Amino acid sequence: MPDALTLGFDTSAAHCAAAVVSGDRVLAHRIEPMPRGQAERLFPLLDELLAEAGAGWADLTCIGVGIGPGNFTGIRISVAAARGLALSLSIPAIGVTVTEAATLDAARPCRALVPGRAGQVFWQDFGPDGPLTDPAEGTEHALPPGPPRAEPTQPLAVAIARLAARRHVVTVGHSPTIWPRPAPVYLRPPDAAPPRDPGPVILP
Repeated sequence: MPDALTLGFDTSAAHCAAAVVSGDRVLAHRIEPMPRGQAERLFPLLDELLAEAGAGWADLTCIGVGIGPGNFTGIRISVAAARGLALSLSIPAIGVTVTEAATLDAARPCRALVPGRAGQVFWQDFGPDGPLTDPAEGTEHALPPGPPRAEPTQPLAVAIARLAARRHVVTVGHSPTIWPRPAPVYLRPPDAAPPRDPGPVILP
């Protein structure tokens, strides 16, 4: 069976990142820093990377998407895009946390530390058999004692794509694994708040 062609992308921070991988090969990869505008840039970027990889949408086997933690709006953009692509292409979309991606192929136990906003970091501890803690947010100097920090070995979108590809197991002669739709990982409510004033009265 040929290696699966996997598209991975993430907009959970001030960037638009994507990669196309096949087995151990990275066919295309790009990360574009941007504080806003990810919604408008994401699909053109994906089109460009697929063309660079010599592939089309119909060639994809699965999708990996960053589900946070991170920026509330950015997470929603990528998760909504992945869900729509999975539905339209009839392929699975597999959610990957940015903390998981940061520890791909790292020696375990280890701690993921991902930069956040305003001096905060997103962190999570991992053991040989999986996560030891849930993702959390805090300042690096105030975190509880734990295992050594993992240094990322590959770009975020590449790690997301590779983790998704590893989890997408199709066994010949058996039903494929049914993956749940990717769900955002939010650690706090959105910055936007509903108005305090009552809304206008709707006349009949």
